[in-house]
Amino acid sequence: MPEMRRRLAAITAVLALSVTSGAALSPASADPRSTDKAATATGYGGAVSTVDPEASAAAIEVLRKGGNAADAAVAAAATLGVTEPYSAGIGGGGYFVYYDAQSGEVGTIDGRETAPAAMPHDAFIDPATVTPQNPAGSPYRFTPELVTSGVSVGVPGTPATWERALERWGTLGLGEALKPAIKVATRGFVVDRTFRQQTLDNKLRFEAFTSTSKLFLPGGDAPAVGSIFRNHELAATYRLLAERGTDAFYGGALAAEIADAVQSPPKTATTGLPVPAGHLTAADLAAYRVLDQAPSHVTYRGLDVYGMAPSSSGGTTVGEALNILGTFDMAGMPTANALHHYLEASALAFADRGKYVGDPAFVDVPTAALTDELFGKERACEVDPLHAATKPVAPGDVTAYDGACPAAAAAPAEERDTENISTTNLTVADKWGNVAEYTLTIEQTGGSGIVVPGRGFLLNNELTDFSTVYNAGDPNRIDPGKRPRSSMSPTIILKEGKPFLALGSPGGSTIITTVLQAILNRVDRGMSTPQAIAAPRAAQRNTPNVTAEPEFITAYGNQLAPFGHTLVPSGDAFTSAAEIGAATAIEFLPGGALLAAAEPSRRGGGSAMVVTASP
Repeated sequence: MPEMRRRLAAITAVLALSVTSGAALSPASADPRSTDKAATATGYGGAVSTVDPEASAAAIEVLRKGGNAADAAVAAAATLGVTEPYSAGIGGGGYFVYYDAQSGEVGTIDGRETAPAAMPHDAFIDPATVTPQNPAGSPYRFTPELVTSGVSVGVPGTPATWERALERWGTLGLGEALKPAIKVATRGFVVDRTFRQQTLDNKLRFEAFTSTSKLFLPGGDAPAVGSIFRNHELAATYRLLAERGTDAFYGGALAAEIADAVQSPPKTATTGLPVPAGHLTAADLAAYRVLDQAPSHVTYRGLDVYGMAPSSSGGTTVGEALNILGTFDMAGMPTANALHHYLEASALAFADRGKYVGDPAFVDVPTAALTDELFGKERACEVDPLHAATKPVAPGDVTAYDGACPAAAAAPAEERDTENISTTNLTVADKWGNVAEYTLTIEQTGGSGIVVPGRGFLLNNELTDFSTVYNAGDPNRIDPGKRPRSSMSPTIILKEGKPFLALGSPGGSTIITTVLQAILNRVDRGMSTPQAIAAPRAAQRNTPNVTAEPEFITAYGNQLAPFGHTLVPSGDAFTSAAEIGAATAIEFLPGGALLAAAEPSRRGGGSAMVVTASP
């Protein structure tokens, strides 16, 4: 990290240019930021793992000055809003899971976005398709039309999450926690290949908005690799929050500007995208509240696994899959057999996710049943040790289960996966033993594509996580004021009441499988935490085919074929990336040492840091 700062200072001094918000200087060396990343770090006094060295450095700075894990997590998250603006920021939401060393308890904050009060059930139906022959109309095409819109924007929860985390567990005020991010936004950061490529991937969408193209496409092109990117508008917005708190976001001029950007998107004259207007108002912002809630909890191999309860489906789905796998000797199986069981357990848990999980304020979610060890044992009856079941499999019956075979089935749910693979995750631990696991997002890479004019941040398109077509029986149907179902799975695992492993990942619905597979790799398959994160991944989400990274197909495709699994290469509709997830983790070693682990290569590699290398 010091080397990167020296390079940054040298570049800035040599060029000696004044750069306006969103401008980029001439290229320096090729991708200097990536050379300063270390995917693994072991030490003492605190640790952090993120996807970005600036964010990790911000957290370490806070820890070194005496801040705790909650303080450092907010500082890192705010910095990610600067350096990873297409994945996170104050225009989005997320879930914060925290282990409080003093009480020995795990608590969570639900900072998920909400639908506006005026959100209609047919919000995603293109009015141009409503005809006498088709009176119900047809939905907008998902991409790029629906994801690039005001109608997809939910009420952001991230600023309120930061403030609540600091109130509940932190030692700093919001102003102090934002200082590192303000510094980075003001002096700028070095553009790497990932940032440039993500900008280019979104060029058509970003060109649709005057404010977005001004900030991220200066001169009509994405910032060059090695250039310095500054965001003075975002720095000013952060200073406003530092001075006045989140009241300045959820009320006043900024709230009015957010609402105006949603209801009257700042379209360019040349865009061919329809950019449907949204329904968010200043009153919706004023009414937003984060939720303190109990975590989900299961036990696995004697470990206590805590996650995020609904509105996220992460904790229940990871937890149910672990309960299913807990009935098998995963460690004693050959690799192919273990992977087969992992894929089948995941499919079963996803079937139940689709059937039962939504916002508990609107849906009676059977969280206790889904995480009940007895229910998991009964669902394990459906796993054939030698053959993959025909997908999709039916959900289980949460109203009648006794752990015995055969298991009762419920009517299947109609579900279409609309979660995007973007998002970001961070893991922080401090010298007192507190742990923060935080997943935050603006949904699509680049969110809705709308930068609030003059404010320097993108708004989310999180409402596309609702089912596109309204169905009264669907737990994830669109409703005013509702939180869309999420797959974010920030997870903290305790061993004998003390932290053992904390981890999480981005990746849309593959977040669940990424976290689940990493746990299995570490707990059952004898891998170290860095190995567990680096290992190739596959995701079975109750679909006919298994989505798998090319490396996974190469390594295990032939071994899994006799079970009946069909592996297809991963990738998404928005980019050519074939990666699944970008995990971060911290393991707690004997003697008080901390092992921070990030991705060695996915998304250009992550950044793991510790406060000190020695006790």
